[in-house]
This record gives sequence, structure tokens and C-alpha cells, in this order.
Amino acid sequence: MLRAKDIMTKDVITVTPDTDIKELAKLLTEHRINGVPVIDNNGKIIGIVSESDLVMLQKNLHIPTVVAIFDAVVYLESMKQFENELKKMASTMVKDIFHKKYFAVTPDSLLSEVATIMDEKKLGTIPVVDDGTLVGVIGKVDIVRSLINA
Repeated sequence: MLRAKDIMTKDVITVTPDTDIKELAKLLTEHRINGVPVIDNNGKIIGIVSESDLVMLQKNLHIPTVVAIFDAVVYLESMKQFENELKKMASTMVKDIFHKKYFAVTPDSLLSEVATIMDEKKLGTIPVVDDGTLVGVIGKVDIVRSLINA
């Protein structure tokens, strides 16, 4: 049975929270990848950023629906969510858009486990971590490629 270590990309492209959004877009398009791990100054993974995060920057901003009753304004939707979306859409650096919560696997994780996580969580990229250290990354293309080599 194939494991994460058998299909992962070992030469991992990473970014830091201070990476410019344009530089991130350039990395993703030049290397034809859909996401990269975000690492801190010590090289530890702290999150992940993907094409979807960049696409979100270009979407239409949804203004929350409000109802005015007498002198009060009642928001029918979350203002916090609106504020977060607005902040992300105005972002110029990775630190404003990356996901701090991420799913990772170990080098010994079975390919079936990786594929299940990727499918159920709708992920395009999964970091491979060994004792807290980033050792690789698995993208959808790595799983598809494993079908050829099977």
C-alpha cells in the first residue's frame, strides 16, 4: 500500500506571513500548484494558503442585510464575517489571508487516508509533517500521478 512518503513532493515551496500577495500568485502559477504551506521564521508550519484564498480577493463584496426599526439598525447577518471578508479583500500580504487551521498527515499515512481527508475537507494541498517539521506536501496531482505508477 502506498503511503504519503511515497507520493509526496519533498522539495516544498513555502511562503512566510510577510510574503506579498502578488509574489504568492506568481509562485502558484509558475509552479502550477494550488497551495503552499506558510512557515514562521523557524521554518515551522503555521498554516496554508491556496488559490481559493486569492480567488476570494476578487469576488464581489456582500453587504450585510439590515433592518431599521425606529432609531435602531438591526443586522440580519454577521458583521464580524463582513469585517473579516473586507479585511481579506483589502489584503496585500499572506498573513491576512492564510488559514491557521490546517490538516496535515504524517509520512506513514496511507494514501487512502490522505485521499479521504482531501476529498471530505475539499482540500487541494496537504502538508506532510514529521514531529512538527514540514517534510513534504501532497497535492491532488500527486494522488492522480500515483494512479499512473500503480
